[in-house]
Amino acid sequence: MIEYLLIVFSEVYKILFLLIPVLISVAMIVWLDRRVWAFVQKRRGPNVVGPFGLFQSLADALKYVFKEIIIPASSNKTIFILAPIVTMTLALVAWAVIPFSETKVLANINVGILYLFAVSSLSVYGIIMGGWASNSKYPFLGSIRSAAQMVSYEVSIGVIIINVLLCVGSLNLNDIVLAQEKIWFVIPLFPMFVIFFISALAETNRPPFDLPEAEAELVAGYQTEYSGMMYAMFWLGEYANILLMCAMGSILFLGGWLSPVDIFPFSIIPSPFWLIFKILFLFILFSLVKAIVPRYRYDQLMKLGWKIFLPFSLIWVILTSSYLFYFDLLPIN
Repeated sequence: MIEYLLIVFSEVYKILFLLIPVLISVAMIVWLDRRVWAFVQKRRGPNVVGPFGLFQSLADALKYVFKEIIIPASSNKTIFILAPIVTMTLALVAWAVIPFSETKVLANINVGILYLFAVSSLSVYGIIMGGWASNSKYPFLGSIRSAAQMVSYEVSIGVIIINVLLCVGSLNLNDIVLAQEKIWFVIPLFPMFVIFFISALAETNRPPFDLPEAEAELVAGYQTEYSGMMYAMFWLGEYANILLMCAMGSILFLGGWLSPVDIFPFSIIPSPFWLIFKILFLFILFSLVKAIVPRYRYDQLMKLGWKIFLPFSLIWVILTSSYLFYFDLLPIN
């Protein structure tokens, strides 16, 4: 019995050791997001609460904690409450398989990339639940838009992952990283990296693809009827998903925890920090896109996903597999 309890406490400790830094990172990247927008627009951004405005996110979180949670009388209250919980939970459980080094990973499963793809695909359910349970036309329209948008770009992301798997021959995330010791996949698969980056923007409802919210048309989309901490949980889930997509991009194309070159100044930096640097780099690109690129129309968004990205990704899969087969480089036995 004591041994069983020790195993349980050990696993709980590992989970908290992973989730607490992720939650703190989510709060900090909101500050970073706002600072990047301010830099592009030549203004100061958060700079009053704490040094460099670092405590602004904490102040915002406290504000949401103390705000009243209002549940519409005509809503389906059970599903209305579950929606933000589902969104946040799915965004956090996906981090279980992210390897920060060859040994530092909570669950080193052989189908890690499949697990990530499955969990990120399920995130649409929280948004649909929130929109439908609100029993209001604007949240419902926002959730329908989000479902169509996320499902459309999941297809492109799935085809892009197939390109990487053809080069590796394994679904294990550690194997994918170690396969990039000689050359990062961003070089031979650069078009796939670009499509992955744009598809990740659409998958996480980031500008210029934040059409499920569409402030001018739908007020705030599926979040319209939410307030207080329930609203904050949607945002926590959204930013955790953004970080997850940045982590996926780093592992699939930027060598994960591997250093750029194996020389003295770079080799002494611990492996986890390399992955963190790459995640921050991709997140800053996400923020720059939001600050620079104007919003798409919804028909343009669907056309881009189904008529451009999907056919191009499929053609690239055929070219990649043909090249690897012709030169007998396919790693699959």
